[in-house]
Amino acid sequence: MSAAAGISRPSFALSVDVEDYFQVWAFSSVVSRSSWDGFSLRVGDNTRRCLDLFDNHNAKATFFTLGWVAERDPDLIRDIVARGHELASHGFDHTKVNEQTRDEFLADVTKTKAILEDISGAEVKGYRAAGFSIGKATPWAHDVLAEAGHCYSSSTHPIAHDHYGDAKASQSPYEIAGMLEAPVATVNLFGKRVSAAGGGWFRAAPLALSKALLTKAASALDGPAIFYFHPWEIDPDQPRLNRAPLKSKIRHYLNLNRMEAKLAKTLDAFSWGRIDEALGLRQ
Repeated sequence: MSAAAGISRPSFALSVDVEDYFQVWAFSSVVSRSSWDGFSLRVGDNTRRCLDLFDNHNAKATFFTLGWVAERDPDLIRDIVARGHELASHGFDHTKVNEQTRDEFLADVTKTKAILEDISGAEVKGYRAAGFSIGKATPWAHDVLAEAGHCYSSSTHPIAHDHYGDAKASQSPYEIAGMLEAPVATVNLFGKRVSAAGGGWFRAAPLALSKALLTKAASALDGPAIFYFHPWEIDPDQPRLNRAPLKSKIRHYLNLNRMEAKLAKTLDAFSWGRIDEALGLRQ
């Protein structure tokens, strides 16, 4: 599918997936959703640290937020909007799209959009699937998002990965079902497609390499280079879930103590904006 018309100016778009440390899909085998209310919430304080960091570095961002979090910390939702950032949906409780039926997904995104809009008073245009779980197994997903009133999705990470991704999928934003799908940033390097999008890759890689990949993505993509991270990634003091699988623990806890300083340098290196603005959807 061809890239969406009118999206050709290179730019850098910053995004935050607002979820707590115990809500990540990597820990879902050892932490049930029914137990979430038994954990002390850290996502509010960590997200506010992100907001302060962005203020200090003159950056704007899109916050893809769980409805579950919004219900428990409505002041955080209002603060995100008051500081000039975009509020967007991350679904209600971090259930992957490919683990839902079409009707279940419609109910989930409709409910979450209403929660976020009712609390914030702002229109919610964007959506990001938990675990980048929109793909070949969910051909109805964009139709559902459009039906629920979303204008765009940033739910694909077009690389080869053991849990998600399609290394042959479009790297640039494209039109589908009357809306836009805006993949997070990837680049082609030495015949392979690699991530430039943040997350665990960013924590693992040297800063110079991450900056070079982002620069290359911005020049090569027909649309914004979209970067993402989570508030728990700047929280090295979070409780450890020792019963989680070793691979999940390595991915989750890698270089948490270095993340905030590295992120600050990356914020200084580029001019960061909201996804809706980078896609030309902000009025």
